[in-house]
Amino acid sequence: MTLLCEGRVAIVTGAARGVGREHALLLAKHGAKVVVNDLGAAVDGSGADTSPAQEVADEIKAMGGEAVVNGDDVGNFDGAKNMVDQAINTFGQLDILVNNAGILRDRMLVNMTEEEWDAVVHVHLKGTFAPTRHAASYWRAMSKQNDGPVYGRVINTSSTSGIYGNVGQTNYGAAKAGIAAFTVIAARELSRLGVTVNAISPSAYTRMTDYLREYTEDEIEERAPRWVSPTVVWLASEEAGDISGRVIQAGAGMVAVCEGWRRGAEVDAMEDPVALGPKIREMCGKVRKNSGMDGFELD
Repeated sequence: MTLLCEGRVAIVTGAARGVGREHALLLAKHGAKVVVNDLGAAVDGSGADTSPAQEVADEIKAMGGEAVVNGDDVGNFDGAKNMVDQAINTFGQLDILVNNAGILRDRMLVNMTEEEWDAVVHVHLKGTFAPTRHAASYWRAMSKQNDGPVYGRVINTSSTSGIYGNVGQTNYGAAKAGIAAFTVIAARELSRLGVTVNAISPSAYTRMTDYLREYTEDEIEERAPRWVSPTVVWLASEEAGDISGRVIQAGAGMVAVCEGWRRGAEVDAMEDPVALGPKIREMCGKVRKNSGMDGFELD
């Protein structure tokens, strides 16, 4: 088997369960040394227990790989630096960062509390920024030291809730949409270093989606987290150096490259809002409608 990540060092956040666990295991199978980060919290972010992360690290070691556990809070700026430093101090380098950690605090907007908003944004959005910020600083230093590109890889985790929109998830969806925008901008900023930044939108059956509805056995298999990870591992490899700034939906029987916002119909600027209003309505009728949660245009 061709090993796509042999000799490379990866951090996977939220790697104890679900999609993150599959990322860590497949990266290790393809030769990566893995920092298995997970605070060990419940779905809502409460509590802490690193034993599930240790189980993943032990599983990697049992198949002949190398792994260490990290229990830092990804949304804590100093904790994120500690995680990056641990990878470098333990394995001598850092090549891959998979920002996967997440929690849910679903609530309709009119009932959402400030704490529910802040907690979700902290883990998802700041928890993507903080590790990437410290990894980018390391790669910039390495690029200067080596006088050339470093082949760093960042794979963030967006969501259909963020790129398409889902009722009851203004906090989660806004954070995930922010991650998509962060991905596009960071990709442009870090390209000169040889670093690519992409995002995935996983479609998977995990403890974070279990509550949404009843799933059949066939749906559970089709949405198994392991179907998401091949996209992540390929994006993490040096082979994917020409792909950056993309959001790729993976899982539920498909892999799809998502298309971002584009300017549609337009008219010349007008001073009179009374005259402008009908023009805006006319333009809205000409452009594509927003997508539903399946990624296709709403009826």
